[in-house]
Amino acid sequence: MDILLPKLGFSVNEANLVEWMVADGATVAKGDPLYALESEKSVQEIDAPADGVLKILKPAGEVYEVGTLIGEIA
Repeated sequence: MDILLPKLGFSVNEANLVEWMVADGATVAKGDPLYALESEKSVQEIDAPADGVLKILKPAGEVYEVGTLIGEIA
C-alpha cells in the first residue's frame, strides 16, 4: 500500500515530514502512529493505514508536496 503525503487543510499544499515513528523495515499494525507532519498551523501524527512492513522512501526533515509518495507498507 502506498503512503502518500495527505492534505492537512484546505489551503495546505505541502508539509514538513517531521519524523518517522517507525523504523524502515519494521512491522506496523493499522492504527499505529507512523509519522508526524508539520504544516503552517499544527503538527499531526498520522496513523498506519494497514498492517505490514514499512519501507521508507522519503527521509524526515524535508518538505514535500501533498500527494508525494513517502513510503510503502507491504
